Amino acid sequence: MLDRMTKLFKENTPFKALFLSITISGLGYGIYKGLIDNYLAEIVTMGEFDRGLVEFFREIPGLMLVFILALLYQMSAEKLYKLGAVIMLLGMAMLSIVPPGKVLVTVAICMHSLGEHIQLGMKNTLTLEYSKPGLGGQALGYQSAVSQVGTLLGYLVVIVAFFVLKDSQPFRLFFMFAAVFLLVSMLYSFRITGNSETDKSKNRFYFRKKFTKYYMLEVFYGARKQVFFTFGPYVLILFYKASASVISILFAISAVCCYFLAPVVGRIIDRLGYKIVMVSATLILVIVCFFYGFAHRLFPMHIAFIVCCINYILDSIISLASMASNVYVQDISDSPEETKATISTGISVNHLITVLIALFGGWIWQTLGIETLFICSAVLGLMNSAYAMTIRKKEA
Repeated sequence: MLDRMTKLFKENTPFKALFLSITISGLGYGIYKGLIDNYLAEIVTMGEFDRGLVEFFREIPGLMLVFILALLYQMSAEKLYKLGAVIMLLGMAMLSIVPPGKVLVTVAICMHSLGEHIQLGMKNTLTLEYSKPGLGGQALGYQSAVSQVGTLLGYLVVIVAFFVLKDSQPFRLFFMFAAVFLLVSMLYSFRITGNSETDKSKNRFYFRKKFTKYYMLEVFYGARKQVFFTFGPYVLILFYKASASVISILFAISAVCCYFLAPVVGRIIDRLGYKIVMVSATLILVIVCFFYGFAHRLFPMHIAFIVCCINYILDSIISLASMASNVYVQDISDSPEETKATISTGISVNHLITVLIALFGGWIWQTLGIETLFICSAVLGLMNSAYAMTIRKKEA
């Protein structure tokens, strides 16, 4: 793999340090992600509404990212990546030492999220900057692969550790281990030299009438996806009493499925077209939402739990269809720069709706029940399908 990567990147660029940093950071994230929902539910004793509130604040850095980067416009992509690494480390270290109170834990999660979001765009920017001409797509593919490998290793650490420890669940100790991995990742990030531009197009916000349907699709997608991202694991923990090791196994299976099926979904989009994929994926989502919300009413609890786990994995696979909207943008854009700027704006639009869903989703679950929450997600899926059906190719 290293030989292949060497052929993709320019000589005398610090791509090896970048990829090592990304891999090790992924390992720390896998440990964090595999534990955080159980930690909030079992140790911090957060209920449905509290979990939505935490996610609301966690997504704020993503919503504000465009303004944060505008303030830091004089910093190179390399420096911003390093800054993100430092902030992520501080957030994880704080999470490992603060008492399990709702406020302090939320602050720590938000700090980690801020660093994560700052790094998010810089990883792609640096990967493309270091790649050889015409090989940017393959370079990004390898970047995604090494990140997923690191995350999978993190999940495996949680699975093995909690299997060995059984009744003992030292959550904060494992957050400390995650912080150690983030420290190593940060040290590797300090080896990344250079002064790559963060945004050569200088377009932070890019709105054009012809992309209106794309923006609306991002609204629907962001809303329905946030329901599963925030409340999917929490349903399994609060409602079905899933342990941290079980949740990590579920995440690991989802990651492996997405790793192998992402290229397949991409080929389906190219062969059948983005419109058919958008409509079909969200129609299937309605079935997934139905079983996730009503499985406990249709089956015995142990069967309902398995049904929900299967549907969680299916939702992860269905989410791969979101690539279709990017292909749609590319199809109607006048230039690669316009495509890039529009997708960046779409990410901001996506975050705007996710923070609201995180806030109100917890209230809906707590007040009206789990069934209503996933009925709302299904309705959003139907709205997405209906809107996608109005798309025409090359509309101006």
